[in-house]
Amino acid sequence: MREISEILGPDGLLSRCVEGFSYRSQQQEMAQRVADTLVQGGVLITEAGTGTGKTFAYLVPALLSGRKVIISTGTKNLQDQLYHRDLPLVRDALALPTSLALLKGRSNYLCIHRMENALLEGRLGSREMVDQLMQVQRWSGTTGSGDVAELTTIPENARIWPLITSTTENCLGQECPAYSKCHLAEARRRAQEADLVVINHHLLCADFSLREEGFGELLPAVDCFIVDEAHQLPEVASNFFGSTVSGRQLLELTRDTEMEYLKEAGDFKEVPEQANHLVKAVRDLRLVFGVEIRRGPWQEVSGDPRIVSALKKMADELNSLGVQLDRVQGRGKGLDSCLARCRQIAVELGLLLQDEVAGGGEASREIRWFETQRQSFRLNRTPLEISELFRTRMARYKGSWIFTSATLAVGESFDHFQTQLGLGEAETARWESPFDYPRQALWYVPRGMPAPGSPDYTAAVLEVAVPVLEASRGRAFLLFTSHRALRLAAELLEGRIDYPMLVQGSAPKGELLERFRQLGNAVLLATASFWEGVDVRGEALSCVIIDKLPFASPGDPVLQARIDALRKRGGNPFMEFQVPQAAIALKQGAGRLIRDETDRGVLVMCDPRLLKRGYGHLFLASMPPMAHTRELADVQRFFAVEPDMIAG
Repeated sequence: MREISEILGPDGLLSRCVEGFSYRSQQQEMAQRVADTLVQGGVLITEAGTGTGKTFAYLVPALLSGRKVIISTGTKNLQDQLYHRDLPLVRDALALPTSLALLKGRSNYLCIHRMENALLEGRLGSREMVDQLMQVQRWSGTTGSGDVAELTTIPENARIWPLITSTTENCLGQECPAYSKCHLAEARRRAQEADLVVINHHLLCADFSLREEGFGELLPAVDCFIVDEAHQLPEVASNFFGSTVSGRQLLELTRDTEMEYLKEAGDFKEVPEQANHLVKAVRDLRLVFGVEIRRGPWQEVSGDPRIVSALKKMADELNSLGVQLDRVQGRGKGLDSCLARCRQIAVELGLLLQDEVAGGGEASREIRWFETQRQSFRLNRTPLEISELFRTRMARYKGSWIFTSATLAVGESFDHFQTQLGLGEAETARWESPFDYPRQALWYVPRGMPAPGSPDYTAAVLEVAVPVLEASRGRAFLLFTSHRALRLAAELLEGRIDYPMLVQGSAPKGELLERFRQLGNAVLLATASFWEGVDVRGEALSCVIIDKLPFASPGDPVLQARIDALRKRGGNPFMEFQVPQAAIALKQGAGRLIRDETDRGVLVMCDPRLLKRGYGHLFLASMPPMAHTRELADVQRFFAVEPDMIAG
């Protein structure tokens, strides 16, 4: 391989070819470690602080290696950025003929068959959905990729999407009448042929599952996997290695059954009648759960006779639909697909409703739990631990593995991440951010804050926030650890500041961020989804205020089950699991502040536990080396100094 220094060095190729490129010694060192792993094989875990340029640090050796490489990301945004911007930029600078491909999950591609069915059916819930379907139809005649991300005029949460995209369950595969025009099949073909493929963590775990079940593979055989945003992988894998039965899944089955019945077996009225019985049972179950949106352990289900009765009724109606579909088996591919789906859901539901589970017992290696949404519900089975599952599946892929993120270590230790994924034998490396944090950033921990559990805590946070916002002239994120605190803060802050206030939920995330950037002095109130993957450079974001240390909710059923299991083994779940998780989440939230070498800003952590509890040192050790203060006057002085005065 060509010398990394010739490309990433201070006078290297990229410094001459890429506008805005800055030499980073940390980037060059990381690239060399990645290159060594590509050649020698093995597993490498790396943390590269904000500004290191880790993307180029793994792209350069990956492209130079001449090997078949898959890069997996946690978010669609990074996936698109890699494929459409960073990869072509580096490839062209290196003058390499490497072929590239982008592969997303099937729900990201237009399904021509389902779109045509929706057009034929003509039953849509609103005029807005009709307009959106017409937009999709017009776009379908011009798109080359079928990637629905091109349809920027339709909101991400629009109800039209399930009608014009497919799932693993409702896809007809090669039996589909539109298979020759299938965008997903074409994307997979391109991925098989490409030298470097960009995917996401969901696809990576889906490939694990397919190979486990003996159904082939989604991904091509490769020499190396590079997993970016690796801190997200344990949660994605945990969800993927489990299973879910949802109200939406069942209602989509009934809708597809009725549609296929009209096309293929219109003389057998028992099929749509039974589908309607199942619709009623699904909706009745959602009503029995109550209006509150919540997550809870399975004991809350098994301990409520009304929910148990509604669940059994739904299971009976699902089985009856299977009987009716079995009677028309062979009438058409669409109905046969609905029968297969019906049987699979019935198996999953049966596992959830086993006698020992219904009686409140828990299988030793599984967590059963539920969650309700506004109009639906999800019944879940999640592995208690995934380290063995992940390690054994990963071992089936030969070649090198590289895991990287800006937030993987707690202090200087990777133990938490390695334990979660069973990567105890991996090599590790860590590089600090090249930014001058002591000069660029100030960390303010106010005095006199009440305990975070106090009923007046959010009001106290705002008493701290208002004078800080006056000093920063807006230009701030207020990040909360719960939606309840966010809603209360939005009410209490109304009319108290002279800057535009944006609140998560009032508009799509992308639109809020764009307005925040354009306004230049806005205050954005948000929760978890804005803690990471958000990049606002420059003065528009000069202050990040965090209400509490981001411990996961103790009422979360999955967390509680894992805490109980650790405790039974004699471990300390708080220090071994909860604190490391929260430390990584805090690093992500704080990482929104300094995104460039010219950025300046103040991080405000309102939670008094940071300095009063013994575990606070782990949070402090995980953060960049900012200057610290407990005085508001220091914050005011920081913002009173103009950036050009500092530079001078």
